[in-house]
Amino acid sequence: TTATVLAQALLTEGLKAVAAGMNPMDLKRGIDKATAKLVEELKVLSKPCSDPKSIEQVGTISANSDATVGKLIADAMAKVGKEGVITVEEGKGFEDELDVVEGMQFDRGYLSPYFATNQENMTTDLENPYILIVDKKISNIRDLLPILEGVSKSGRALLIIAEDVESEALATLVVNNMRGVVKVCAVKAPGFGDRRKAMLEDIAILTSATLISEDLSMKLEETKMEHLGTASRV
Repeated sequence: TTATVLAQALLTEGLKAVAAGMNPMDLKRGIDKATAKLVEELKVLSKPCSDPKSIEQVGTISANSDATVGKLIADAMAKVGKEGVITVEEGKGFEDELDVVEGMQFDRGYLSPYFATNQENMTTDLENPYILIVDKKISNIRDLLPILEGVSKSGRALLIIAEDVESEALATLVVNNMRGVVKVCAVKAPGFGDRRKAMLEDIAILTSATLISEDLSMKLEETKMEHLGTASRV
């Protein structure tokens, strides 16, 4: 694509300038200034793809002139909108397919098989659960006690999404789940680093939860029921 051609030209000409004696840091500053100016100009010249046909054309060009893929991209955009997330995965069949997932989906499973509600296929289904979202490791079960007590009284299930749940806390959650004290399931948060935090924020917005983060001066042990999110089904 054009980006690859531009990158090659920048690298080739940049190396020439450095070989001729130019200071690499001065070169970088110059490239940064030129980039900022070019981005401004491109915003003025660019035209948004507002109709499916335009999106299909751009998708076809990006897919090495594959019209079938271009149409799939246009169909995907039409279904999820410009704010939706579109991912490309390797298929196992002979045909390209478009799969639309209602709600939200992320690639993480339960931290213990004892959280499974269906022993046949080893899956967990929670109806109308509360959702606790934490951006750190949970190591002390005492921090969770107020929430566990509140959820237990409500008679509803609890889904915990955290960076991790360490062995002692995880064992206590498993025991409480197996004894029927509180129906609970814990999963690792998706992503890594800054992307993980961004994804947790997205999940919090989607479920009307409050992200429990020390960066926001919020401590797990001070979490209240109103900080929990909800979903019709997990």
